[in-house]
Amino acid sequence: MIWHQAWMLVLLALAPLIWWRWWRRAPYAAVRFSSIEWLKRQGRSWRVRLRAVLPALRTAAVVLLVVALARPQKGNEETRILSEGVAIQLVVDRSSSMNAMDFSVEGQQVDRLTAVKKVVHEFVSGGKGLDGRPNDLIGMITFAGYADGNCPLTLDHAFLLETLDQIEIVDERSEDGTAIGDALALAVERLRELDKRPDVATGNRIKSKVIVLLTDGENNAGAILPAKAAELAKTYGIKVYSIGAGTEGYVPIRNSDPAGFNFFSRVYATINEGTLKEIASIAEGKYWWATDTDSLRGVYAEIDALEKSETEEKRYSQYAELATEWVELGSIRLPPILAGVLAAMMLEIVLANTGLRKTP
Repeated sequence: MIWHQAWMLVLLALAPLIWWRWWRRAPYAAVRFSSIEWLKRQGRSWRVRLRAVLPALRTAAVVLLVVALARPQKGNEETRILSEGVAIQLVVDRSSSMNAMDFSVEGQQVDRLTAVKKVVHEFVSGGKGLDGRPNDLIGMITFAGYADGNCPLTLDHAFLLETLDQIEIVDERSEDGTAIGDALALAVERLRELDKRPDVATGNRIKSKVIVLLTDGENNAGAILPAKAAELAKTYGIKVYSIGAGTEGYVPIRNSDPAGFNFFSRVYATINEGTLKEIASIAEGKYWWATDTDSLRGVYAEIDALEKSETEEKRYSQYAELATEWVELGSIRLPPILAGVLAAMMLEIVLANTGLRKTP
């Protein structure tokens, strides 16, 4: 609360003097009488005692009037945060080679997809040195032999991460493969459609559009070549950051037999860095190779630094005149101060001319 004319409050120092003057006002004789000693012995009635209320009401009216003249104001501040977010399309490989157990999480050996899930959680929500992306629209596409749009671009990151946790590595040979080009093309199409969405057209401002592609293999499925998909991304101003995940050479890989029992074998793994570098070069992005969880986290930290969201905070203040407007303080709704002045004066007049009337 602020006081627009606070100097008026100095007049409140006169309130005790005003009350004393009205209370101790010299009586005047209306009727001459030889002696009133016998009346004094009768004691004071309740009406006489309550007459002290009248100068108190009059003084209260003056005090409230002075407070009203000081113009107390209650400010309601509204803060609006305008953000320019980044539209991020995550493209994650879920082919059978992601079963390779060459990553670790909290000291336990895990497959590549499990490590990716862990780091993406941190990238989206924050943690382990990552700030999170609360203002960004993030979607997810996964691929093996074909590309699948799992989550649309959304600010509901809880739903996005829940969907991510449900992603599994393919176990059907007919679905296996690495369709990098098809997945990239689908990601470009999803980002292109973003401009037509009502929430983006009317509210959310998109600073940039990027694709984060993560794979551990080379393109061997699908109808679209990765380079063609990268050129398509460049045409629409979409950057592509490509990440190769895993180590080259013999790696342990988890398999299942027909009875459902897991067993491990060692297979020779390769990553086609040439294709991933070409994609990043064409789409004006960057390429990284992550061989463990820490280096993968470092890659996402670098992407986090490269694609920063911007926020702008604006504050608006609206002031209510407590002297003339009803004001809510918590759950209490208070009348204007001038209404209190009028009420005190009216109550004094009514009491002085009825129950507390002085005769003569």
